[in-house]
Amino acid sequence: MTVEIRMPALSPAMEEGRLARWFVREGDAVEEGDVIAEIETDKATLEFEAVAAGRLGRILVPEGTEAVKVDTPIAELHGLDAPAPAAPASAPTPATPKPAARNRPRSRAGVRLEPGWPADLHRDVLTVREALRAALAAEMGADETVFVMGEEVAKDEGAYRVTHGLRERFGAARVIDTPVTEAGFTGMAVGAAFAGIRPVVEVMNMSFALQAMDQIVNSAAKTHYMSGGAVTCPLVLRGPNGAMGRGGAQHAQCFAAWFAHVPGLKVVYPYAASDAGGLLRAAIRDPNPVIFLENERLYGRSFEVPALDDHVVEIGRARVWRQGSDVTLVGYGPAMGAVLEAADALEADGIEAEVIDLRSLRPIDADTVIESVRTTHRCVVVEEGWPQGGIGDHVAATVSAAAFDWLDAPVARVTGADVPMPYAEGLEAAALPVAAQVVEAARRVAYR
Repeated sequence: MTVEIRMPALSPAMEEGRLARWFVREGDAVEEGDVIAEIETDKATLEFEAVAAGRLGRILVPEGTEAVKVDTPIAELHGLDAPAPAAPASAPTPATPKPAARNRPRSRAGVRLEPGWPADLHRDVLTVREALRAALAAEMGADETVFVMGEEVAKDEGAYRVTHGLRERFGAARVIDTPVTEAGFTGMAVGAAFAGIRPVVEVMNMSFALQAMDQIVNSAAKTHYMSGGAVTCPLVLRGPNGAMGRGGAQHAQCFAAWFAHVPGLKVVYPYAASDAGGLLRAAIRDPNPVIFLENERLYGRSFEVPALDDHVVEIGRARVWRQGSDVTLVGYGPAMGAVLEAADALEADGIEAEVIDLRSLRPIDADTVIESVRTTHRCVVVEEGWPQGGIGDHVAATVSAAAFDWLDAPVARVTGADVPMPYAEGLEAAALPVAAQVVEAARRVAYR
């Protein structure tokens, strides 16, 4: 039996999308739940899963095709007993390596080994999306006061599929779709937190949190202080932040420094899946409001995750990804990709970089950075946000004040461009820091 795989409607408003890439080739066997393609909409980049087991037949829409209408046939799926098609006369370009099915451990090929865990500790490999989903499910299962709310989180299982399967498991009373009104549903969540339950609010894009800044800053962040400690606000506000792949100036803003400026809020911005899952569990348990920043470009990235029943990462502690003696590289969020790549390039030049992932921006672990600089005597801070008033400014000032006598060069900063984020793909890439810029900054301070 042959069935057509059709372009899915990944949100109620979706009319068309870009078929970004195929993870499978014609003739490949797939299981139900396997990720077979990646689809980009005007709101998100999402993985598309096989709804049944079978063998992929003809691919009708090649990867990279723009403006594919919803319900357009994009491929054929045959029963598993169907023979694989004969090899074509000329071999096609290999497809992107296929991710494993949802929440299944996958191959470690291409996954960076993560430090800091015992050598005998079993490690799975999950995407950031899967780690977030697993953390949400674990905390909801352990504490019935935890619930999820936001736009499209229930019936449509989340714009980014982080809440996939949660409504089916926990019911409509604990996974709640809201109207498109950030001010309204954030205010509801703040009130629920004041009443002693633990809402996890998904904001479809942190740029939309601007609609709810009064609720976040004047209510969630300040009421514990203004009530003399009588009222707590165990709220988590989570969602994608920063550049997202042609999101444009109003959808690709990094508000990490803005949120971290506000006393009363805790702010985290993880890079790896292990930190995303561990920090989310810590954030849900925290009695304070936590702004949990994610990044759309990281949702599908695979990382090691420790196979622990209760993996929790303490808010306020940085992570040392690699040790070095020549320069300290400090980053957070998606900028860590450029930082780690730069550290590998510097090693080839004989420069040993110590790499620190802040991962928590308020409170910030200044002690770990200062201790490192006292050894390396040099520091480069990397972030995707704007340069003026950024986290890098704060780290540079803190290091300069606390480790001045150990510094052999001024603290260098590598940031996003001081412009609204361009929509054009090439200009967007030019506005974000890359490894080559980090390497240049590190060499500049290392050879002073």
